[in-house]
Amino acid sequence: MTDRIALITGASRGLGFALAEALCDTHHIVAVARTTGALEELDDRIKARGGNATLAPMDITKVDAMRQLCRSIHDRWGGVDIWAHTAINAAPLMPAAHLDEDVWEKSVDVNVTAAGRLIAFVAPLLGESGRALFFADDTRAGQKFFGIYGATKAAQIAMARSWQAESVNTGPAVHILAPEPMQTATRARFFPGEDRSGLATAQDEARRLLATLD
Repeated sequence: MTDRIALITGASRGLGFALAEALCDTHHIVAVARTTGALEELDDRIKARGGNATLAPMDITKVDAMRQLCRSIHDRWGGVDIWAHTAINAAPLMPAAHLDEDVWEKSVDVNVTAAGRLIAFVAPLLGESGRALFFADDTRAGQKFFGIYGATKAAQIAMARSWQAESVNTGPAVHILAPEPMQTATRARFFPGEDRSGLATAQDEARRLLATLD
């Protein structure tokens, strides 16, 4: 087993799934997501490539579970080399004046509160030399009907940018990456019926984004 560890939060589908596959040749993958079946599929794909993964079927909004996971990573491996945070709640599109309180609270919990807690929990695992990856979608903030998703995603990225600025001289390196539009289930929810033939695959984007780090 490689001694390089990659923690992927939101690893069950889309870009997180693809990043786990792309990194498994050089890293042991710690894959976090709520969907056990999808994590098992990821594990099969990783094993087929000769890699190894630890599956963590957990909800990132559960603070005690995330704290225990990070403690377990520290106890077993001492830290992580790379953390890719792709977990997101893609709220249904709706007018801002018709905001659904339950949808709003879930989006804040997943996209903002959980992300903030994870920064605090994972930073010590990354140390000075690790890398944290966040994925910006700035085009959604302020667009009509994207109020909940746009606001909470923008808040997450703002927090990541602050961490990035704070850690320039001390590490870890915090990267804010911008994926091209992809053939993902999240995008399909936002744009049903869209011609997907011109969209990038998550696998291609994962490879392209990781290449920018080098």
